[in-house]
Amino acid sequence: MPRETDDHDDPTRRTYLRYGAALAGAGLFAGCAGEADPVPEQTETPRTDEPGTTTETTSSGQAREACLFPVGCREFTDPPDSVTTYNMGWADMVVALGHADRLRTNRLTAPTLFYDRFDIDYEAGYPALWQDGGFSKEVFYELDSDLFLLDPNLLEAWDDNWDESDTAEIESTVAPFFGCYNRRIRGEWQLDLGYPEQAPTMLESFDAVGTVFDERARTDAWLELHADLQARIDDRLPADPDPPSIALINGGSAPGDGEFYVLSLADDGYEMKPYRDLGLVDADGFAGIETGQYGLTDYETMLEVDPDLILVHWGITTGSVTFGGDGAFDATQFREQFVDPMASHDVGSQLTAVAEDRVLPGPTAEQGPLVNAFQTELTARLFYPDEFGVLDLDAPLDVPESEQLFDRERVRDILAGDL
Repeated sequence: MPRETDDHDDPTRRTYLRYGAALAGAGLFAGCAGEADPVPEQTETPRTDEPGTTTETTSSGQAREACLFPVGCREFTDPPDSVTTYNMGWADMVVALGHADRLRTNRLTAPTLFYDRFDIDYEAGYPALWQDGGFSKEVFYELDSDLFLLDPNLLEAWDDNWDESDTAEIESTVAPFFGCYNRRIRGEWQLDLGYPEQAPTMLESFDAVGTVFDERARTDAWLELHADLQARIDDRLPADPDPPSIALINGGSAPGDGEFYVLSLADDGYEMKPYRDLGLVDADGFAGIETGQYGLTDYETMLEVDPDLILVHWGITTGSVTFGGDGAFDATQFREQFVDPMASHDVGSQLTAVAEDRVLPGPTAEQGPLVNAFQTELTARLFYPDEFGVLDLDAPLDVPESEQLFDRERVRDILAGDL
């Protein structure tokens, strides 16, 4: 799969004619009119006129339309019996709707940390779309899914050998595409096509996927749960929050080799949603720090900023199947991979965060409504223990019932369709 630290920010300068800005200009977003400001992701229930996404449902078995940037509007009659995703956040949307059994993907390894709590079974042994440095058209045929929940622009941006004709071929002979690469929005191709202004939020995307699956009741239940979760957080956040200065590094960082990949809490995309929803900001000087390719920096530059806390993006999935574990967070493995190398380094040991044992695991970047609910609660406990309770790093998802920010039984009911 593509390296997590690069995210393919430097694609070829291909002109994307089939999707994106050209479609928006052609008026294919009927009901989606309006310019969107690049504002942080919203947590309230999306309105049907939110930029980037519209949904229109009818009774089961009748045609219904779902609209999503950049693919435009699609008409669906029957829910797809099989779907393939590339990003696990979109897979989580399908799982949240109670249809994990319809996924044909190999991208579901990390969320076992969350899914095991609800006895969610899924098959993740399908061949990978990304093979040998590119997307395999043969695998699209082999999977033979009813729908591909991924962004066709992503295929052309990341794979120099994939072009519009390949996308058209798959759509005409296998299944349509319906998705948006909105986990991280900073690639040059995304900027060229207006993603910062038009890409839907995670919840807006989920709203559209709910329409695709004709699951209005389940979708609304999740949106209500998230609105309530955010309201509980807003009610309890300190009036004058004073969180520690934070340096966010990617999970692809290698402290043992002196390599740190800098990220910003302010970046667009659903991967930063838990941080934004809690009003967290980067350490002074860290967001604009001078870095190399993919945000690469070193110990000396880290010491110049000397943050109170170093947060490892994707850290909560250290110990997952992705990292060779059994699916549960492994605090020992996290320390061996990230903390101990810093503590034993001449410069790293001088970092305040290292000296005070404040190198901590952050949320995983991939999250739909189920994973995000857990991660928002986890992040609240990580940064505001006085208000939300102390996070147990040995069991980060174990929260006393009295301190839980959302009802686990309600989640179980939604998954079961008991609404």
